[in-house]
Amino acid sequence: MIAPVLPRPSVSLVIPVFNEEENIEHALAWATDALERHAGGWEIIVVDDASTDRSAALVQRAAAADSRVKLIRNPVNRKLGGTLKAGFAAAAKDLVLYMDADLPFDPEDLGRAIRALELTRADVIAGYRLDRTMEGWQRTVYSYCYNFLIGVLFGWPHRDINFSFKLMRREVLEAVELRSEGSLIDAELIVKAKNLGFVIQQLGLDYFTRTRGRSTLSSPKVILTMLAELVRLFPEMRHPRRRRGAAEPGGV
Repeated sequence: MIAPVLPRPSVSLVIPVFNEEENIEHALAWATDALERHAGGWEIIVVDDASTDRSAALVQRAAAADSRVKLIRNPVNRKLGGTLKAGFAAAAKDLVLYMDADLPFDPEDLGRAIRALELTRADVIAGYRLDRTMEGWQRTVYSYCYNFLIGVLFGWPHRDINFSFKLMRREVLEAVELRSEGSLIDAELIVKAKNLGFVIQQLGLDYFTRTRGRSTLSSPKVILTMLAELVRLFPEMRHPRRRRGAAEPGGV
């Protein structure tokens, strides 16, 4: 039997940005190229988290040249969770993809992920890094311990829950109420979606370490804040409530 030829879905790409002037134009160029090939229609939503460099100005220039590129600016720094929530709320297309500005994966992987979503009839494709050791032993150990902790607490193993590649049907975001302001948001999204009955598939991807700029997402302060949020949000992550009026999961 020949596989059906399905129309290409539209895609909203959300990129959280904090002081990424060395990366954002490069990321926009590669993302646009992949979206043109794999999406039926698309938009890029860049959420600038009160950057102090030229990041916002560079995105404004790109938006002036292409109306499909949109800039949201946080007046104060809201950290990863607050920044992603702003981007997700603005997403209007069929599928939503979250990607960091330093291109930790090839945007061309969007095509594989869309095919996996259609093939498995999943609601979320969550990418995981095939090789995490390039970041050094400290971050590798931290990542393994954190994934193990999430698996123990919520009874569902995930290979790389904090990796930024997450492609999801917009219905998932309409149903899941996200509360995290920090880096717990990745686990909160996946755990709540799973516990609300959405189907999640994992997809192994090549991983590229940052070559420009500096990441602050693995600092001791960020880790402590994430663990504090985990304690606070644990009950509702275990037993999340669907947003009022949100559709039931089902996939296509």
